[in-house]
Parts: sequence; C-alpha cells; structure tokens
Amino acid sequence: MANVSHTRGDITSHPDAPEMRARYDRMMGGRDVALVDGPMFLLGLYCAASPWILHYTSSQPSLVVHNLIMGIAIGVLALGFTNSPERMYGLSGALCALGTWMIISPWIVGSSPDTGVVLNSIIIGALAVVMGMICIVTAAKSTSRA
Repeated sequence: MANVSHTRGDITSHPDAPEMRARYDRMMGGRDVALVDGPMFLLGLYCAASPWILHYTSSQPSLVVHNLIMGIAIGVLALGFTNSPERMYGLSGALCALGTWMIISPWIVGSSPDTGVVLNSIIIGALAVVMGMICIVTAAKSTSRA
C-alpha cells in the first residue's frame, strides 16, 4: 500500500514558496486602510438616515434626498475600500471632496436650515474629510514602500 500521508516539513524548500510569499505580501499589503472601512461605512449609513433620525424630512425635503445620495456614495466608497483597497487608493481624495461638500451643502441645497441640520452636516463632513485624509496618508505610505 502506498504512503499518501503528508509530512509536515519546512516549506521553504517548496518550489513555489517565493511566489506564494510574494502573493501573500501583495494581499496583506493592500489592507492598509482597513481601520477606516467600518467607520466610513457607518458614517455613510448615518448620513443616509440622518434626516429621519433628526426629523427634518418635512422642513428640508431637498436635504433629505441630498443626504440619502451622499450617504449611499460614502457607503459605496467604504465597500470599495473593503473589497479592493489597492484599486481604491485613487479615490481617497474623493472622500475629502464629499466631506467638504457636506460641510457647505446645507446653505447651498437647503432652504434656511436650522442649527441642528447645519451641525449635523458639518460633523458628517468633517468626519469624512478626516477619514479621507487618513486614506490619502496611508496610500502615500503604501506606494512609497513599493
């Protein structure tokens, strides 16, 4: 009978070891922005739901649609960073742009927004800008290592 059991030995002698090591390094190297994925997705969810949470659906109908679309956009960016971060590094600045737009949008999109609506948009925008900057810095460090 043939011995088909595998012995556990040193894998460094395996002919594909360098290729496997390089592939592993590529896979793990692309996860630099993993710390931002979850909070960014939650920020997008909150942005989309904030008109109903803060109850300004009837007083600011244009901001309701605006925040829903912006929240979906932020959530899609977060999912993109989760699925393929190495391809999404180029869109790190887009999160900063979305955040900046969220900061100024109550006065442009809304009609006489009250303090709560303005503060909500400023906080969401500031958090988006901070997360975008973290992604930009992380992407710059990652590309300088390669």
